[in-house]
Amino acid sequence: MMHSNRQGRILVVDESPEVRNMLARQILGPLGYQVAIAATGTEAIEKALKFSPDLIIASLMLSGLSGKDLLVALRSQGMEMPILVTAEEGREADAIQAFRLGACDYLVKPLRETEVISALERALNQVQLRQEREQLSQQLANKNQQLQRRVRELSTLYGIGKVVTSITNQGRLFAKLMEGCLYVTEANMGWMALQDEMTEQLILRAQKNLPANFMAQMHKPWNDGVSSLIMLSGEALILNSAGLSQSRLSSICNAVLIVPIKVRKQAIGVIGVARKKARPFIDRDEALLEAVADYASISLINTRLFQQLEAKADRLQEQIDQSEKGNNPRDKSLATPSQNLDSIYSNLKRVLQECEDPKIKMALNEIAKEVAAFGKRHGRS
Repeated sequence: MMHSNRQGRILVVDESPEVRNMLARQILGPLGYQVAIAATGTEAIEKALKFSPDLIIASLMLSGLSGKDLLVALRSQGMEMPILVTAEEGREADAIQAFRLGACDYLVKPLRETEVISALERALNQVQLRQEREQLSQQLANKNQQLQRRVRELSTLYGIGKVVTSITNQGRLFAKLMEGCLYVTEANMGWMALQDEMTEQLILRAQKNLPANFMAQMHKPWNDGVSSLIMLSGEALILNSAGLSQSRLSSICNAVLIVPIKVRKQAIGVIGVARKKARPFIDRDEALLEAVADYASISLINTRLFQQLEAKADRLQEQIDQSEKGNNPRDKSLATPSQNLDSIYSNLKRVLQECEDPKIKMALNEIAKEVAAFGKRHGRS
């Protein structure tokens, strides 16, 4: 309740010095309220704009700008604090008009201390309750926004998972991964660099919204001054303005998040995102980007295995076609073409046994099923 912690600001507006003195010094001041006083409506408006009172006690019988005019003027300034109006007995008609203009209560002069305190605390408690309701409504709205954001993030990750298992074209796949990275982290730009198997250099393989001078490095060695450290440590890194001073990235952004792409706990590349504004990335952004990096790892394994499978299938089909045409009827390898698929299948099983990542294992199982199905379609006795 208000009386347990009185720090409210009260503006007293009355034409009578005695009333102003009684309210300010004898009633409100001793109770701990901060009090400002005004003798006219014009002075009251000036004080209200500077003092920002929580409540106003105003006489309806002010000279010049009347109490009713004061109500209208305050509301026109967007000031919505409660206003208690006071008047001599017999001025009920004026009080009704004041209520219509937004007054919250009416006190009859001569004022009594208990009535003033009761009306004042009732009005301030109503304000407090309204503020609490507004705060709760705002908190609920914020929670709803956060929940909707989380649902969209999960939907995005689910969509990336579907793409990983359904698209074998690496260009399209990388483009989808980049879109997902920017969405889940609310970043402005992103890139993916993969380690070349021969030179072990990082090569820029995909990007989204990088400036032209950075885009020119597509399919060329990538050195931002940070990614090489990620490759060595195998850990994600968040950098803000100060930490970026020694990196080339400082010229295009003020916040960076880079995570490794791993296969069997070994870094084979990095995914990075950046923001132009100095809004730091947080742990949740890191967790979401790591999830995308896991999908990138799965996609790279999938693509590599599919390419191997397609190459084997093309060779097998060529041998089968030659066998059917009688070009090489004595070739023993054509008698049992499924043996080549058996080799691929055995390698997949071995990788499955060694793999610890459940997402990668699930993707490899799908590939194993495809290999088995292909063998059934093309195997010869």
